[in-house]
Amino acid sequence: MLDVVEIQKILPHRYPFLLVDRVVDVQNGESIEAYKNVSISEPVFEGHFPGHPIYPGVMIIEGMAQAGGILAFQSMSGDEQADTQDKVVYFMSIDKCKFRHPVRPGDQLVYRLNVLKHKGAIWVLEGKAYVDEKLVAEAELKAMIVDK
Repeated sequence: MLDVVEIQKILPHRYPFLLVDRVVDVQNGESIEAYKNVSISEPVFEGHFPGHPIYPGVMIIEGMAQAGGILAFQSMSGDEQADTQDKVVYFMSIDKCKFRHPVRPGDQLVYRLNVLKHKGAIWVLEGKAYVDEKLVAEAELKAMIVDK
């Protein structure tokens, strides 16, 4: 389990764009489960949408991507992990993306990602996002770890 302080040692993202609050489980090279607590105090709700707040789908996918980045970095060998400050995850494609249900303030978004393929610096992940065990979004993400 990783808390937000440990997550910030892995990801370069910071407020308001750090979209993973906690990692619940990591199986190196295989899967990750993480979550984000969606709060009405987030800046995105000022404009999306006043009087009818809906968490944007692109933010759900970005949070999923960040969880995937944590999985990729955590799956590196000890020597490689020492160099994570000099590396970043770039997403190459997002395929088969679907939004199933709206996410609202007060929801806890649970990200579950599984590795479909990993070869060298390239990762292909199946990502799903849930609220109360209900599927709200899914996508296939392709990413590459590169030097900054």
